[in-house]
Amino acid sequence: MNTQYSTGHAGCSCGRRGFLRGAAALGFTSLMAGSAVADGCVVFDQARQAATTPDDAIARLKAGNARLLAGETVNCDILGQIRATATGQAPFAAIVGCIDSRVPPELVFDQRIGSVFAARIAGNFVNTDIIGSLEFATKITGARAIVVLGHTECGAIRGAISNAQLGNLTATLSNIEPAVVAMRGFEGKRTADNGAFVQAVADMNAKLAAKMILDRSVVIRDLVEAGDVKVVAAMHDVATGRVDFLN
Repeated sequence: MNTQYSTGHAGCSCGRRGFLRGAAALGFTSLMAGSAVADGCVVFDQARQAATTPDDAIARLKAGNARLLAGETVNCDILGQIRATATGQAPFAAIVGCIDSRVPPELVFDQRIGSVFAARIAGNFVNTDIIGSLEFATKITGARAIVVLGHTECGAIRGAISNAQLGNLTATLSNIEPAVVAMRGFEGKRTADNGAFVQAVADMNAKLAAKMILDRSVVIRDLVEAGDVKVVAAMHDVATGRVDFLN
């Protein structure tokens, strides 16, 4: 007889008390999962957005990425959300990301329709057009946080390091050059085949973009100084799905 299934075994938790504890734990897990689904499926409106602080916005994104890593993403009635947002939007955050197909912001942070603005461009840099879009997202529409989301194994970063020349892409990659230049003190090969250097440039590029938003936008800088918005940089690992916030 396998004694681990005996209720009298000293190391067993399969008796009545163990069963009740297990059932309670399962019930709590189910309750928490149900709570996450209920909260995650509520469409953001102006009242809910206004009740969200910048720190709340960042925490919500972190919690969404944690759900992704735990395999506990929230499934909602997408058509219902489309109908609920048909007459307006009130996202809680704006994300500047790369066009890389492995880094869709809504999936990375387990968000849904009406939750986040997403601006995407190769190399997740910012320029006048993107900063203007972020001013719309924050000052006009009320988003409480801006995240510049870089990622590992970025082809645009490698292209900028290699000074790649290809049509209009040449001008696009030139926007990443300041991050390459900023790594002058890097010890090791400053080449696109050095993964450590590529990642160092990717980190710097995200940080410089976050800084540039504040340097070039009086509108957003005023919102930050008033405590209404936060601007941060983050890095997504395409091998694991994990997002680390850099500052």
